[in-house]
Amino acid sequence: MSSSRRKAVEFVLDHLVWLLLAVVLIVFSLTVPNFAQVGIYANIIEQSTFVGVMAVGLAIVIIAGNMDLSVESVAALTAMATGILFCSHGIGIGYTFTPEWLVVPVSLVLSLAIGAVAGLINGFFTIRLKMNAFIVTLASYIWIRGLVVAVSGGRSAQDLAPPLRWLGIQTVLQVPMIAWIAIVVFVLFTFLLAKTPFGRHVMMIGGNQVATYRAGIKVDRLLMWTFVLAGAIAGLAGWLLAIRTSGATANLGTGMLFNAFAAVVIGGVSLKGGVGKLPGVYAGVLLLSSIHTAINLMGLPAHYTQVILGLLVLAAVLLDTVKHTIRQKYI
Repeated sequence: MSSSRRKAVEFVLDHLVWLLLAVVLIVFSLTVPNFAQVGIYANIIEQSTFVGVMAVGLAIVIIAGNMDLSVESVAALTAMATGILFCSHGIGIGYTFTPEWLVVPVSLVLSLAIGAVAGLINGFFTIRLKMNAFIVTLASYIWIRGLVVAVSGGRSAQDLAPPLRWLGIQTVLQVPMIAWIAIVVFVLFTFLLAKTPFGRHVMMIGGNQVATYRAGIKVDRLLMWTFVLAGAIAGLAGWLLAIRTSGATANLGTGMLFNAFAAVVIGGVSLKGGVGKLPGVYAGVLLLSSIHTAINLMGLPAHYTQVILGLLVLAAVLLDTVKHTIRQKYI
């Protein structure tokens, strides 16, 4: 295969999810009533916020060759912590600060810290004690969700402090501020993975952990950081969820893990580790959000979304295998 043709094939393989997203948006715009509106496109971006942020941390762990199933429960825990501390109704204690705006950075740092501690626990059992990441994070998914229910007693926290409510409803260019925060997160961690030694080493670990260790890179320390980052980013997702809904309930965020996992796989992150780019993950999130929106506009039952989601994940895993085969044979 010639060099130019090889580059063309590589470009298509690397950006396949973006091409699919463009096709889906065009088809929906032409066939689904009321889809082709600025407000609908803004809604798609907004709906992708929470799953998108969560998918960033999940993708980093998977690229490093591990798995983190606890991110959804970590997000629920940080949302509930934010709700209890800074809500004024329900089970909210309603802490206030002077000046009042301090509640924004304090609640954000607290959420990031709670998520990071959860990630540190996952990393300790997985990296230090050499336990299986799937089992460790599945256990965390269960006990953290149980902790959320135990702490809240099944009740909700309502009416966040005014500065947090204000941030949750602000828009820029008709797109909510929280969606812009998610985009910044994607840009920041795309840079971290693509342009820094940390990102390159994480890729190397996912590709071949033994060879990376023999190259003198501190594999265990980096893997620990991937779990801490995934937890902290999940904490951010929970904080965004709380300020958008102005509170928290015990079942907040239920089901987001599966959407985040689907977005990561559809976005081109290999479950074998070592391969994946965050812009592709963002395209995967937008694709899922577009499908959700189209199904709602068509008035179809919600379970059709689950059917399509499952088929998309199967197709993405199959596509990953096909791309791997094409790269081995022709590139």
